[in-house]
Amino acid sequence: MTTGPHVVVAGAGAFGTALATVMAETGESRVTLLARRAETVAEITSSRRNEAALPGIALSAALEATVDPHVLKDAPVVLFAMPSQAQRAAARDLASYLDDKAAVIVCAKGMEKASGRLLTDVLAEELPRQHVAVLSGPGFAADIARGLPTAMVIAAAGLETAASLAQALSGPTFRLYPSGDRIGVQLGGALKNVLAIACGIVEGAGLGDSARAALISRGLAEMSRFVAAHGGDAATVTGLSGLGDLVLTGTSHQSRNLRFGIELGRHGNADGWSGDLVEGAFAAGVASRVAAERNIDMPITDAVAAIIDGKLDLATAIGRLMTRPITQEF
Repeated sequence: MTTGPHVVVAGAGAFGTALATVMAETGESRVTLLARRAETVAEITSSRRNEAALPGIALSAALEATVDPHVLKDAPVVLFAMPSQAQRAAARDLASYLDDKAAVIVCAKGMEKASGRLLTDVLAEELPRQHVAVLSGPGFAADIARGLPTAMVIAAAGLETAASLAQALSGPTFRLYPSGDRIGVQLGGALKNVLAIACGIVEGAGLGDSARAALISRGLAEMSRFVAAHGGDAATVTGLSGLGDLVLTGTSHQSRNLRFGIELGRHGNADGWSGDLVEGAFAAGVASRVAAERNIDMPITDAVAAIIDGKLDLATAIGRLMTRPITQEF
């Protein structure tokens, strides 16, 4: 018998399915995966698989799945696990089903492309009656779903709320650390994708591991400036949602952002890319535009955005970065 709150994960992609199965496996809460396709629900129910999202991985026997949004009505905790650019539309579609006091947790890493706004601000606008939190940090979907040890961060407007959610959603292999810095946690998650693309460019262009290490450390400096300018705590980027996630996605080939960057580094463009959605490709242009508007120095982010847009070639980008004025490190 479950003792925790009913948890609904909206979005049956790889990350949403992974979160749902690891939370269901703890046995503390009833967990339901809200999918869009009846075929996905039928597969999960009959075979404990979601092969399109997580091939070869068995899902928890305790996991429920449905396409009926009415399941949200008795769920005090709802995770929004759809891509960043789909969060606003999902909020509008599901708003009438949500309990007024529900905690809605953003599980995407990025900023809204059209407005440049944080996803928690987007959801707060669409869901003014609900509490909006964010989950971020280093965790590949396949690792989470397989029950491999994973630690991430959950941030809410109040630390007490974040701590309560962390306690409710954590399990033996999935640990959440609470934070009161929604700004820093979100921007770390968004910008690490951009920097992971940059790490891929370094790898694809054969620039060496020393260049990657320099890029990661200077990228963190950019990230901290961006966070501070938005009113967040610059120290947050040294934690799981910043440095931890950047190390993961900037070094592992499981990262689609890294693989996308490798394509850019090898060919100078991503014309041959045929992989999945790359969140960092959206975030690069948004972050570069916002940085220009706020006069935030973001040379690596600017270079990545310009390369993706075809406005800057790789050799010129490297030259500009290496000939910048020499100043103190911090």
